[in-house]
Formats: sequence, C-alpha cells, structure tokens
Amino acid sequence: MAAIGDEDSITGLLLAGIGHIDSHQKKNFLVVDAKTPLSTVEEAFQEFTKRKDIAIILINQHIAEEIRPLIDEHDQAFPTILEIPSKDHPYDPEKDSVLKRVRRLFGE
Repeated sequence: MAAIGDEDSITGLLLAGIGHIDSHQKKNFLVVDAKTPLSTVEEAFQEFTKRKDIAIILINQHIAEEIRPLIDEHDQAFPTILEIPSKDHPYDPEKDSVLKRVRRLFGE
C-alpha cells in the first residue's frame, strides 16, 4: 500500500501501520502541503504505480484533482487508486476516478 496526502491523513495512515521505508530509503508515502511542487506529487504517483510491491494507492481527492490527467491515464488493475477525503476537503463522488470508470462500464 502507498499513500499520497496531507499531513493529517498520512499521519493517521502511518499510525495505522502502513508506512514503510526500504533499504534504499524509498518511502511508500508522500506528505503534500502547500509548498510541495506539483512535479514531486507527479513523480511519487508515477513511482508508486510502477512498483511491484504496491497494490493500492490511497490519495486525498483534492490532491488527485491536481494530477487528474495522470490518474485518468492509469488503466491497470494494480495498483488500484482509491481517492479518500481529508479533514479540510470533503469527498465528492462526482470526481472519483473509480466511480467514473464504473459509470462508463455501465454506459452512463
């Protein structure tokens, strides 16, 4: 599992035990704040989608909106990308990439 999110979301996920740093100092999470360059978020997302040890990527929905073209371009079953709400940004099902794909499958 990997996670890209704001400090509160990542802290909660790390406390739940998903954090990992391997022998090459590669993390399976990225804390995003107002100072984080978009390129850093994009690079982390691309790295996580290429790793064979990651099956699920959790990403705050407001951050997913910033890299929406990359998320929409990802068409593999694994890793699955799940958009989650954050404390300051409510979840909007109309923006969720998984729900958009399901609607396309059913012809909506």
